[in-house]
Amino acid sequence: MVYTLQPPDELMVQDFLPAMRQLVALRLRAEGLSQNRISSLLGTTQASVSLYLSSEPKKAYSSLSRLSVSQAESDRYSSMFAAAVRNGAVDGVRTLSSIWMDLLGSGSICSAHREMYPSLANCEVCIEEYGRRRGARSQAISEVGEAVKMLEASPTFAVVMPEVSVNVACAAGSATTPADIVAVPGRIVKVKDRAKAMLPPEAGASAHMSKVLLLVRSRRPELRACINVLYDRRMAAVVKRAGLRTLTIGHYSYPEASDPTAEALEEMLRSVTRPFDAIIDEGGNGIEPNVYLLGRGAREAAELALRLARAYSAA
Repeated sequence: MVYTLQPPDELMVQDFLPAMRQLVALRLRAEGLSQNRISSLLGTTQASVSLYLSSEPKKAYSSLSRLSVSQAESDRYSSMFAAAVRNGAVDGVRTLSSIWMDLLGSGSICSAHREMYPSLANCEVCIEEYGRRRGARSQAISEVGEAVKMLEASPTFAVVMPEVSVNVACAAGSATTPADIVAVPGRIVKVKDRAKAMLPPEAGASAHMSKVLLLVRSRRPELRACINVLYDRRMAAVVKRAGLRTLTIGHYSYPEASDPTAEALEEMLRSVTRPFDAIIDEGGNGIEPNVYLLGRGAREAAELALRLARAYSAA
């Protein structure tokens, strides 16, 4: 089979991976990590990291542009990859593979691949093989978009929006990485006592909500969506009256963690066997209390949030 002898993965090794390593190295350095630590996270030499950091990112963007990846997309992917490698080597590989398969399924790599091998002018193997992932992602984007419209149309939802704002996250297909979690970039904010999303939903838009939802799905894979709302004594009473089964985290043991909520939830889930419908985060130093409401889809999660908002307003 010709495709087997001329795989597009050559472009991964020659163009995509080196470019991503440089952009991720620059991002991690901006976050305060040492060259030695960056080298360890990226699985490359310190000399290579030094070269990445001393070079302008123009070459990386150019290499990715050849693969039909825009600068904005490059920055989004490098942000996702940086967060993943900080979680460990396995998450890094998983996220990199997910991004690459998405590019293959979208047809983004086809032009550069056909330029390398003109005999593949009529090849659509990657689109056929990986395109299903994009279909699942499109469905999740549509779901989150519908949920956002429900929240924006509500006259009461704004009263349960926390200071950190709100986001809706939904898993695409069997979702195993943040690249497979759709959310709203920049969150949903309060504008004139109404909820308002500043940008349309997209995959990989929220590292925090992705972590929470992926952890939830490790125990309850049927739950595909979550939304956060404020938590106070009044909301505690509303949640109790609604009969929601809850897990409670907070008062963190991870003061230096990049995401204390996710760290605390991960630890709790190690010993939890009972079902749950919501996660109460009581907060901590610098962390605002929130409730993460869960659902089998974005619409279901939004409907639950709106029901609680109406009850909260009437309480």
